[in-house]
Amino acid sequence: MKTIYDVQQLLKRYGTFVYTGNRLGDLELMDMELTELYKWDFINGEDYTMAKLLLRSEISKVEKEKRGNV
Repeated sequence: MKTIYDVQQLLKRYGTFVYTGNRLGDLELMDMELTELYKWDFINGEDYTMAKLLLRSEISKVEKEKRGNV
């Protein structure tokens, strides 16, 4: 798993489609859904960890861009 697209594909395998029209909101919702899938043992620890790292990195990037544009 290397990109946010990969995380989206992982979530889609379990019927989760995320699109709110707000990039930061989408990422946060994906993060919550990922946690639920892991909590219920639908995904393994390796996928969970990689996806969480990718999401946190992207959330940080989006927040930084948002602060820079204000």
